[in-house]
Amino acid sequence: MSARASVIPVFVPHLGCPQQCVFCDQRRISGQLRPAGAEDVHRIVREAGPPRPGQRRELAFYGGSFTAIPEDRQLELLEAARQERDRGQIQALRLSTRPDAVDKTVLDRLRQYGVETIELGVQSMDDRVLALSGRGHTAAQARKAAGLVRESGFRLILQMMTGLPGDTGAESLETARKLIGLQPDGVRIYPTVILRGTALEELWHQGRYHEHSVDDAVALCARILPLFQEAGIPVIRLGLNPTEDLSGGEAVGGAYDPALGERVLSRIWLEKARSLLAAVPPGSRVVLAVPEKKLSQAIGQRRCNLRSLEEEFSLQKLRIRPEKNLSSEISLISVEKSGEIS
Repeated sequence: MSARASVIPVFVPHLGCPQQCVFCDQRRISGQLRPAGAEDVHRIVREAGPPRPGQRRELAFYGGSFTAIPEDRQLELLEAARQERDRGQIQALRLSTRPDAVDKTVLDRLRQYGVETIELGVQSMDDRVLALSGRGHTAAQARKAAGLVRESGFRLILQMMTGLPGDTGAESLETARKLIGLQPDGVRIYPTVILRGTALEELWHQGRYHEHSVDDAVALCARILPLFQEAGIPVIRLGLNPTEDLSGGEAVGGAYDPALGERVLSRIWLEKARSLLAAVPPGSRVVLAVPEKKLSQAIGQRRCNLRSLEEEFSLQKLRIRPEKNLSSEISLISVEKSGEIS
């Protein structure tokens, strides 16, 4: 999000959701106990203060399936948002919903109220994974909904999850490839977190679900993220936003880590360094160069990448040097072995 743009979130946890997905508790994820109403819309915008000069602000309805909410409740929320837009407090709306709650009539109504961006909770493009997760929609419905959103002129954001029941990792990689084919304007990736009190927690305790750990998510997302990057599709979120509830113990297992995105980026740099060091003789002293702004990612948390690479390749010493005008992402600068430099 640029300095001149911002999103004002309004949470409607579980509103409109016809299914109870095995992994979901939007009240814990969003940190909000009850869905917002019209007065809440006005209050939240008021508390955000007036927009700064030149700033573009979007009001976003998150946490439920907005277009599956009863129509009178949708109109109540949309009308409140339109009033704030007419007052100049916001410039546009965005919302999240389900693939099976989108049609031409729905999209025409949203456009009338100034909605510009629609996020679809696809989660997986594998029908078996969707069924095991209790999603209640199919991959075909996701493809159709994405096409309708794009054809109707909205910005399209797609959400996917890794580590769902029945997903071995191959299904997530294939989901990423299929989402790329739908040509979204952006993607959110949410590795599965086991929340207290959900059906997924019970399946986990019964041994019917294998936990998708933080390490599992880092390794898998380090393979998925480059697919979107190579396709020119921004990943605008990786991992759940941290909340007091999640950090306070409501995330009982799975891939919850407030620094998950940074860890994935660090793993990608680790893999790039591995490819450069494959032919380096053991016992060498090596210098690698990376762009200055990426130094912390390349080194890793608590210098973990340096330690891992030194051990894996039996290096005497590894140094990663920041470079201001590096043309490539990572370069091998020097290799010193037994007093010789190459």
